[in-house]
Amino acid sequence: MKKKNLSAKKKIPSFFSKKLEDPKIKGIYLNFKKKLPKNVSNNICVAVSGGVDSIALSFLAKSYSLEKKKKIYFFIVDHKIREKSTSEAKLVRSKLKSFGINCEILTLKKMKKLSNLQSYARDNRYSMIIKKSLPKKIDFILTAHHKDDLLENFFIRLLRGSGLKGLISFSKTKSKVKFDHQIYTLRPLIDVSKKDLTYISKNTFNFYVEDESNFDDKFLRVKIRKLISKLEDEGLTFNKFKLSLNSLSESNQAIDYYVLQNLKNNTSLIPFTKTTILKKEFFMQPDEIIFRSLSEVIQKTGKRQFYARGSKVKNLINYIKSDENFVKKTLSGCIIQKIENSVAISSENK
Repeated sequence: MKKKNLSAKKKIPSFFSKKLEDPKIKGIYLNFKKKLPKNVSNNICVAVSGGVDSIALSFLAKSYSLEKKKKIYFFIVDHKIREKSTSEAKLVRSKLKSFGINCEILTLKKMKKLSNLQSYARDNRYSMIIKKSLPKKIDFILTAHHKDDLLENFFIRLLRGSGLKGLISFSKTKSKVKFDHQIYTLRPLIDVSKKDLTYISKNTFNFYVEDESNFDDKFLRVKIRKLISKLEDEGLTFNKFKLSLNSLSESNQAIDYYVLQNLKNNTSLIPFTKTTILKKEFFMQPDEIIFRSLSEVIQKTGKRQFYARGSKVKNLINYIKSDENFVKKTLSGCIIQKIENSVAISSENK
């Protein structure tokens, strides 16, 4: 092996260990490690955007891989939304490579202009990463979501009329990416501020890419960010927000308990036909319990990535409860039929 290569192998680990001597960076790193799976045999990948938060995450993840002598995959998704996206992706890959981090660029097809462009790009970004993750048997996708994102997502969902479950779902450190895959997203930085992540980026790799859309008022997230800034002037703090969020989470857990009881006591599965039978008592629960229970059955039976649209599920519940002659209905890959006092739900793709 050439002397130059040997020197580089020694230089990179020493760079990371030296940076971790900074008390602030070390504190965040120790908290980051606690959020990762205890079983280090799990394969992990990092979603890198090039922004200040994902660059900080890349530093922390590489530090972890060096400490544990574990390979971690790094993926950059070139979403093709902005003209500079391809050159930025290559720049981030080049910069990170100089620190011993090898990134693979995943390129999305150029998308048409959509009203929900950011949401569409996010879903496609995860699809690309999952496609690469499955052959590598990756169990966890690390994302750089931080506590500023947590605040923003809460208000975005509030404005869109999300229910209790939707409002608190982003606060979970771990969540499943797709219904039919055993791949989870991990948000190990969800309790860390963007200000602290900026500190890490500037004091380690000393570079990041600024997304111009972060300043474009046509995006709802930017408007929400400005609203939060005004609320902070009126006394809103993250700690106050977290107290309210924790209370909502506790309420959600109570509802989840009764949903599980409803599914356990008032449903039965016919194995050969893979049909789920909902007893009459299934629909004698409080409205929210019925709504969530039915949503769970439909998603599981239809094997869909997302739950059926809330308004459609509610319309279906009203129709089932009505005295009208019930005809066959379809929703999210499911066939719903009323049989005397029960309801049968089966997959359209048997």
